[in-house]
Amino acid sequence: MLESIVINNFAIIDRVHIEFNSGMTALTGETGAGKSILLDAIQLVLGDRADSDCVKAGSDKADITVSFDTSQLLSAQQWLQQFELNDSGECLLRRVIQANGRSKAFINGSPVTLTQLKALGEKLVDLHGQHEHQSLQKANVQRQLLDASLPDTTLLTETQTLFSEWKLLKKRLQQVQDQSLEKEQRIDLLKLYSQEFEELSLSEGEVNSLQDEYSRLSHAGQIIETTGSVIATLYEDDDSNIQQQLSHSVQQLESLKNLDSSLNETTELVKSALIQIQEASSELRNYQDSIDIDPNRLDWLNNRLSQAQSIARKHQISIEELVGYASSLRQELDLLMLDGEDVEKLQQQLDQAANNYLEKANELSELRHNTATTLSAQITEVMQTLGMQGGSFEIQLDSRQDASNFSSHGIDQIQFMVSANPGQSVKALNKVASGGELSRISLAIQVILSESSLIPTLIFDEVDSGIGGGIAEIVGRKLRQIATNRQVFCVTHLPQVASQAHQHLQVNKIKTDIETSTDVITLNQNQRLEEIARMLGGMTITDQTRAHAQEMINNV
Repeated sequence: MLESIVINNFAIIDRVHIEFNSGMTALTGETGAGKSILLDAIQLVLGDRADSDCVKAGSDKADITVSFDTSQLLSAQQWLQQFELNDSGECLLRRVIQANGRSKAFINGSPVTLTQLKALGEKLVDLHGQHEHQSLQKANVQRQLLDASLPDTTLLTETQTLFSEWKLLKKRLQQVQDQSLEKEQRIDLLKLYSQEFEELSLSEGEVNSLQDEYSRLSHAGQIIETTGSVIATLYEDDDSNIQQQLSHSVQQLESLKNLDSSLNETTELVKSALIQIQEASSELRNYQDSIDIDPNRLDWLNNRLSQAQSIARKHQISIEELVGYASSLRQELDLLMLDGEDVEKLQQQLDQAANNYLEKANELSELRHNTATTLSAQITEVMQTLGMQGGSFEIQLDSRQDASNFSSHGIDQIQFMVSANPGQSVKALNKVASGGELSRISLAIQVILSESSLIPTLIFDEVDSGIGGGIAEIVGRKLRQIATNRQVFCVTHLPQVASQAHQHLQVNKIKTDIETSTDVITLNQNQRLEEIARMLGGMTITDQTRAHAQEMINNV
């Protein structure tokens, strides 16, 4: 989640510091106020290229820093750990652009390349609009979104396993045919690696178990304190606890049973609640007793995980892949150790592995086709509500059986195709001409796929281009819907959209005789009412306009 941004001497901004909330945030302001400047700043700190024009006139440099909470984002944590960039749950990205056009990038205070900054940025923010930061246009993201919607991911895992087996045999056959590898050198290296993994002796699923135990022990004090507080509230508090109150309530209701039998069922419900409170208290006590605060155990867990992470980093894999990777190295070593390998025999094994792979990959392809058909219909339906009546969305799959197209993801080339208007043939998503249409198509996709997306923060720019009235309200509601489990930012000119936001930012242009600057403020309730009213009524704001604005805010 994007937590804050600090901008100094960027474009016409002197200094801006904004704290962001979860949910949906609207960015509004009069035309020309500079709403795009804030997005430009975010894109720069996420790895876009910069030039000297972005430095405020009279300043020697522009400085932009953003803060992200990555504590719940495993992909970002793994990336930061891989590059040893001090992952502590909070991630600071900084970009400094000199007046001469040169720039520097930092992640958690460490200098990084622009490529690294961009790679991490793509895991943190997805910007929808007429911008480069649009992961939905990338083939691999389209495939990931489709696969995340599959009813069962077993075929994905099986296809990946069979591909690894085929690839290993193919590599070995090539090695034997070309005799291009120094066999003994490779064997020695694999033996060294295998010994390293044997000493680590990591079992399947152990990493997750170790991480869970480490988290539990490292937070044992907090856990014990919190559960103790809950136990006191439920059962042990001498002055007043829920058990006593429920018990008293049962006695009171029992005294009324002879007066009105219709209270019997209610009395039983309260008795059931009392029993559950007693059971919960007992379970919590048992849980507390099971926590063993052992510093030696915590040190051992830390060392064990550090050792595993060190080996994973050495082989440029994630810590969860260690067991499978060790197995593949062992298999390769076993193959190399075979004496008198027969090329013909290896070819037969490779052909059989290819057949096994294709069988599973074709099953995966069929499942993808069925899922794609369902998703296409669902997204097309949402498009109709977003001002694109008659438009359509289609996920196309091109399945290629040739071995040159084998991959760990299967044999399918996946492409998102759209038609924004009736009568037009579908074309690739990245070929859609209108930025407003592209934004709304992206919104339709996100409404359906938001649960499966891997990126926690979405920015929508110009999603309300060319729409108004009821459609604008629907767009706002769709954005708020996505914001139930994601962080959503929306640059908008429409009060129907802005009124749906949990947080409202206003961009203002300030002109003096000397200079022009832009400021961004977080609106309170009264200020937000005035801004919605301005968006409704223009420069002249009447009591009727304010009443309309208040009604829109209240109807969220």
